[in-house]
Amino acid sequence: MLPGMSPRELRRALKRMGIELRELENVERVEIILSSKKIVIEAPQVLQMFAKGTNIFQITGGTLHEESLEEKKEEIEISDEDIEFIVSQTGVSKEEARKALIEAKGDIAEALLKLKGLG
Repeated sequence: MLPGMSPRELRRALKRMGIELRELENVERVEIILSSKKIVIEAPQVLQMFAKGTNIFQITGGTLHEESLEEKKEEIEISDEDIEFIVSQTGVSKEEARKALIEAKGDIAEALLKLKGLG
């Protein structure tokens, strides 16, 4: 908390300013997920503050580690026969047929439905 101020005094001062403070108990883990990684904080102390309709969380202590979120991209094999079949059924270009098959993860029926505007 603040030097020279007891937790009780701090709570009273914050309450006079319209801020409510409470400690969340038994927090085991906090995860912050970013686009490329996940930050994990084990056994932290978490304070929750309410101020003018806004929740503010303060996370302190605990053990910090990061985890990578790089997804393994699936390689989808699209055969020339599948592309030709889509072209013959829809009349689209080979490039459009390939793109539809990739978006449908190789599912010919789904690709056909998308290209015909039904999916």
